Amino acid sequence: MKSFTVLLIALALVFGGAIGWWGGSTTQNAAPKAMNTPNATTSSKATDLKIAMRKLWEDHITWTRLYLVDFANGSAMADSDATRLLKNQEDLGNAIKPYYGDDAGNQLTTLLKTHITGAVALVKAAKANDTTALNKANTDWYNNGQQIADFLAKANPKWSDADLRSMMKSHLDLTKQEAVDILDKKYDASVGDYDKVHDEILQMSDALSTGIVRQYPNKF
Repeated sequence: MKSFTVLLIALALVFGGAIGWWGGSTTQNAAPKAMNTPNATTSSKATDLKIAMRKLWEDHITWTRLYLVDFANGSAMADSDATRLLKNQEDLGNAIKPYYGDDAGNQLTTLLKTHITGAVALVKAAKANDTTALNKANTDWYNNGQQIADFLAKANPKWSDADLRSMMKSHLDLTKQEAVDILDKKYDASVGDYDKVHDEILQMSDALSTGIVRQYPNKF
């Protein structure tokens, strides 16, 4: 089987210019300035929201890593990991329902489940050395990332669309690198990848909770 890394380098060359919506930001892990201002609201409700959002997004990256490791090693646990990971997407959608309603929460869940099933399709195609399927999965995954960013930006004017797109791109790029190193058995490197994924997801989680507090200050 060709190295997964080689396949992804080829994908980057093919699709690097095609995914033009990512635009702007080229620096991974840099916290977007417009969404990284400390939250002026320090109420206990605001703190509770921040903690709850962090846990949900940490669950997101933790179960993603467990799935990647178990799938790469052919463990039967991979299916259970995927089931739990999909449940996390429901939890994330439910978390915004108090602010944006049931329809919006359900729509976010649908988009996030597509994010997860897209990631699964990506790693399965890579492991099978199916370049055609890998090309399609890669394109679909990044297009879904755009849809998630645009959906959130439309829901809350306190969230910058450009910043959300940048953060989603970083999340996808970092997660893909983690998958690359796990599938290539570069386990030490994959640990460092996870640390980067973790740092970035906390930035995104805090940006989301801060935006909710700013949009609905009377609730906090």
